[in-house]
Amino acid sequence: MNKDKKEQDLPREGEEKLLRVGQLAERSGKTVRALHLYEELGLLRPVHRTKGGFRLYSPRALERVEWISLLQEADVSLHEIQAFLRDLEEERVAGVAMMRVRQLFEQKLASIREQQRRLARLEKEFVAALAYLDACRACEPQHETSECGDCRLHGHDGRQPLMVAGLHNT
Repeated sequence: MNKDKKEQDLPREGEEKLLRVGQLAERSGKTVRALHLYEELGLLRPVHRTKGGFRLYSPRALERVEWISLLQEADVSLHEIQAFLRDLEEERVAGVAMMRVRQLFEQKLASIREQQRRLARLEKEFVAALAYLDACRACEPQHETSECGDCRLHGHDGRQPLMVAGLHNT
């Protein structure tokens, strides 16, 4: 390809610098294939295609890719995002459209908070188990694992955190 033909495809002085799909992938941490999938699903659109077929994206496309990633972290599937965006495009009343956005965000926030509660409970269980097991480091070699179930050595009172007790109770 000659130099003049390549220059035709590039933005002119003063225009925003468009990104090729590889550049967008590199900046977003996504694969080129993921970005192509986003395009296939209508989640991401190039602003231009060169005569050579290269997809060119606005620098704002990075924000869209990050938005998609955040929604995926909140357990929103690509197909759910696709349906959500399609519904928003079809809705002509801004207030109604934003209420749909609000409903989705409220649902996801409630889900995240529930997950945080579950994780906090798990964290508490593991912290207790690790604290209990720290005392086991001082256990002498003459003790057998069969004695661990109701251990009263090294500050243990015979009661074990559930994460440890489950090892011995069958």
